Amino acid sequence: MIHRFANPTRFLEIARPLTPILFYVGLILVVGACTWGILFSPDERLLGNTVKFIFIHVPFAWLAIGGWTGIAISSIAQLVWRHPLASIAARAIAPAGAIFAALCIITGSLWAKPTWGAWWVWDGRLTSVLVLFFLYLGYIALANASSDKGQTSRVTAVFGIIGAINIPIINRSVVWWESHHQEASITLTGSSIDGVYLGPLFISVLGFTFMFTAIVFMRMRGALAQIKIEARMRRLADDNNEDAQ
Repeated sequence: MIHRFANPTRFLEIARPLTPILFYVGLILVVGACTWGILFSPDERLLGNTVKFIFIHVPFAWLAIGGWTGIAISSIAQLVWRHPLASIAARAIAPAGAIFAALCIITGSLWAKPTWGAWWVWDGRLTSVLVLFFLYLGYIALANASSDKGQTSRVTAVFGIIGAINIPIINRSVVWWESHHQEASITLTGSSIDGVYLGPLFISVLGFTFMFTAIVFMRMRGALAQIKIEARMRRLADDNNEDAQ
């Protein structure tokens, strides 16, 4: 099953039509959810209107974490099953994940100032997310330094797996250490978020997820096109060398 879409041609047949659909459907969902949540949801009793940061901050946070999870899974597929698209997928995820991690930190700081009275505090949740951002930058630098035909080395894949250690730290940081950040509002057992905010939040998360996936598909398609161009150029060079001889 894991090799079902290993053929680049088969992947491109699916990714080409899906990319614009995912992006524009995601954009519509995000705009609709944010409009619904920001304009029509009431202020929260304690947080006031700052609660409406939830509709962009939470999706950024979830997808920043989800992005590295995708890198780790792709890295395992590369090392264990030698999936031909795994390293390309991991390489495509990294910049999008870094952007979402940065946006998570920025929106979190904007939310923290009126709520906590400070732009930044060095507690477990914020610090571990900052570490995630730097892990993304490290992965991108390592992938660029060790790239081969748009793919990544085994060292980069190992880094992607080791970096996943930070994911449970982010998740449990508000439990393990004293934190300004609230504990998880949505768990497997339920949600403490009022339904008036929960509806637009889930739609916003879905929309941003579609857009994130579209960005990854676009980058994977670009990487595959680059590989194809390089292969064609090498064949032309080889043909010219044979003709010259």
